[in-house]
Amino acid sequence: MTAFPASSPARAPASRSRRVARWLAALATVAVPALAQAGYFQWDMVELPASSGASCGNGTPYRFFINRTPFSHDMVIVYEGGGACWTQNACLGIGPLSAANPNGIPPDYMHSLKNEAAYGLVTPFSSRNDPFQAAPTQSWNIVYMPYCTGDVHTGSAVRVYSDADPGNPRVEFHRGQANIRAAAAWLRANQGRPDNLLLTGFSAGGVGSTTTYALMRDALDPKKSSQLLADSGPLMQAPRGSSPLQSPSLPLHDTIRQAWGLDRPDGLITSFIGLPGFDVDNLGTTSTALAAHYPQDRFGFMLFQQDQNFSAFSYTSFFPAVSAPPPQGTEALLALWHHDIPAWMDGLASQPNIGYHIAFFRNFNESHCLTIVDWSGTGIQEVGLETIAPFVDNILQREAPPLRNFETDHQADYTQKLSPILRLLNFIGF
Repeated sequence: MTAFPASSPARAPASRSRRVARWLAALATVAVPALAQAGYFQWDMVELPASSGASCGNGTPYRFFINRTPFSHDMVIVYEGGGACWTQNACLGIGPLSAANPNGIPPDYMHSLKNEAAYGLVTPFSSRNDPFQAAPTQSWNIVYMPYCTGDVHTGSAVRVYSDADPGNPRVEFHRGQANIRAAAAWLRANQGRPDNLLLTGFSAGGVGSTTTYALMRDALDPKKSSQLLADSGPLMQAPRGSSPLQSPSLPLHDTIRQAWGLDRPDGLITSFIGLPGFDVDNLGTTSTALAAHYPQDRFGFMLFQQDQNFSAFSYTSFFPAVSAPPPQGTEALLALWHHDIPAWMDGLASQPNIGYHIAFFRNFNESHCLTIVDWSGTGIQEVGLETIAPFVDNILQREAPPLRNFETDHQADYTQKLSPILRLLNFIGF
């Protein structure tokens, strides 16, 4: 669940809101020194106190970052992705799909290409002057929530993992929920209520932005509107009374509920009890319950049908056939993923304020994540969409019913044009 910066696609004529966003972003590059000294147009670090319960997985302080503008009272909050863990090696960052930032978040996190944030260029939503892709929120106040707890920003537990090296156990602070709760309180106290609020995240951050949506939204209490754009972090339908063959995500959900303390009295699942339509025995009802609870808000979900990353995270530990060499293992993996997607879509379609964009394939990052780097290769050609830009605008502008896009053409995406930087990243092996 990792991504790096990429380059700019050919763009359709910009909408008025997008032109305004570009103008303001350009203005930011020539802002007078006094504005920079006031803390505008730069990444400022916020370190949360230990008394708040916040911490990274190794027990070091949790830090997040904010890039302010004096020209807007809107706010976008970006949740970082990066694997997850319920074993010792994965919590140490060892192996594929292991947890990101096992050694914590340094104060200069937003000023390095050596980590996932990459100066904020990991996604257009976290880069004010993105050279690769315009996004409507680039003129907003931008908050970046790094990921360092191995629990997709949701946990409420401290675990000792010693399965790989009993003599040197890993004490893992699954404090994702405490981090988000403390960050929300800081933002409300120091930034006040935003006019418009967008929560977004990719991969593990897609899960986190969904599961902590109510926590952040209620704390910030936006004056005008609130939206969610969750990228490639679906909470699949997985009722406990079913079997893994019926609900392939069930073993994963059962595992993380226990490991991350989700069912504890102070856990996130417990906090969802009482939301309309939420089934405590089915994590897949979380998204629709949130939409029902906040009928005035807009919710958008995205994924690729050929995603070999989040699907591997979901099934590899629980289905031996997935571990077979390609093509057999890949076919088994995607068969499970394709089994889960229809029920997930049916659940989302039950609420009128939910939209989705389910493309087929992108030849980058194992078809994982549509919002990272740039948006080239994310369209659905059969309905005339070149990228996800109209879907993003639809969720934010709220002028029409949410779009529901599903790609049935399984050939066109293999020849679609990627931006030069995505092609370069593919060439050098990212």
